[in-house]
Amino acid sequence: MLAFPSAIKIHLAVAPVDMRKQFNGLWFQAQNALKVDPREGAVFAFANKKRDRVKLLYWDGTGVCILAKRLEKGRFTWPAGGDSARLSLTPGALTMLLAGVDLREGRRKAWHEVR
Repeated sequence: MLAFPSAIKIHLAVAPVDMRKQFNGLWFQAQNALKVDPREGAVFAFANKKRDRVKLLYWDGTGVCILAKRLEKGRFTWPAGGDSARLSLTPGALTMLLAGVDLREGRRKAWHEVR
């Protein structure tokens, strides 16, 4: 399980992203699509169209880090952003999202459940 400091900002990309993107591609997405400078020290969360893969991008002050998670079954419950390209989450909400908690219902969903 991941734990982030409570002071860190989390920016979640609402639109799906091509998971073939690596450091430079995700950096470009953060700057241009989400309109945030990755050097500010925030964590950026991206998911693919099927919502079974997530990548987190983070600048630690010396370089860029990417953390990836692929589900073997099921999908992440990804929040909708309406007209916004990104949502701001608390570190606790991101941890719950990655652990399989449906943030809309406040309960852990079964990984075999498809939405």
